[in-house]
Amino acid sequence: MQVSLRLVAALVFALSGAAAQGATFPLPAGSDTVLGEVRLVTAQHEDTLLDIGRTYGVGYEEIVAANPGVDPWLPGAGRGIIIPSRYILPDAPREGIVVSLAEHRLYYFPKTKGSEPLTVVTYPISVGKMDWKTPLGLTRVVDKRTRPIWYPPESVRAEHEADGRPLPKAVPAGPDNPLGEYAMRLGIPGGAYLIHGTNRPAGVGMQVTHGCIRMYPEDIEQFFKMVAVNTPVRIINQPYKMGWRGEELYIEVHAALEGSADGDVRSLTQITRLLVAATQDRPAPIDWAKAEQAFARATGIPEPVMLQVAQPQIVGSAQ
Repeated sequence: MQVSLRLVAALVFALSGAAAQGATFPLPAGSDTVLGEVRLVTAQHEDTLLDIGRTYGVGYEEIVAANPGVDPWLPGAGRGIIIPSRYILPDAPREGIVVSLAEHRLYYFPKTKGSEPLTVVTYPISVGKMDWKTPLGLTRVVDKRTRPIWYPPESVRAEHEADGRPLPKAVPAGPDNPLGEYAMRLGIPGGAYLIHGTNRPAGVGMQVTHGCIRMYPEDIEQFFKMVAVNTPVRIINQPYKMGWRGEELYIEVHAALEGSADGDVRSLTQITRLLVAATQDRPAPIDWAKAEQAFARATGIPEPVMLQVAQPQIVGSAQ
């Protein structure tokens, strides 16, 4: 069913005073790992894909990949826009924060008390560009700051100086501070890596940072209040994910990050290995044509990849 984007957006803003914040899902039971559903909304003449994505908690690369051939800046009035709000949980422990670089998305697994149901919250993010990669591995949140001062590293200051945009040694809090209103420092040695807000939300969901993890202002405000110092943070790069929902197997394919090793190998070898592993203890008939199509499209939307086995028909009736 199509939904009027402007109607939904008006309701969201009226209720919260901001764009849509992180999507919260109950953790699936058993071996299921697929969350959410894809939605279709209708663009108005003044919409851009960036506007639509922010309204529904989706970043730039996600919504562009899900809508191939649509002009990001002028999708057109009446155009149906796919919201890629179905996800496969990353192949990682369900604790703390998991930063999934290839999908430009963060997953947070809050601690619960007593019999409270387990949940996961997910947000779109920006990650490090080719020459400033966000490091992989396990770390933790070591510090939290509101209205942070930005101390740009000398390498960043040199880059800006070369571009004719010199930076001071310290940028105070305010509208010119690229960290926004909230920042959480990670315990990664050799650099000041942060999860932070931004004064340029249009760039959220892209590979554009100097290694930090950037969030929409409304998302970091919510997220900052939820996360405690010492929360573990696992940074991974999984452009291909497999997951089950009930008896259906799904595949999720993202374009490789610019400058990553995955971008140099465009074959189905890794997809094949993952599908074989996913069905090792749970045999399922794979539709390899569907898997190859999903790989080629790389929309980032989980797609079913099992053959639809026809059920035998009963002819006639009992006498």
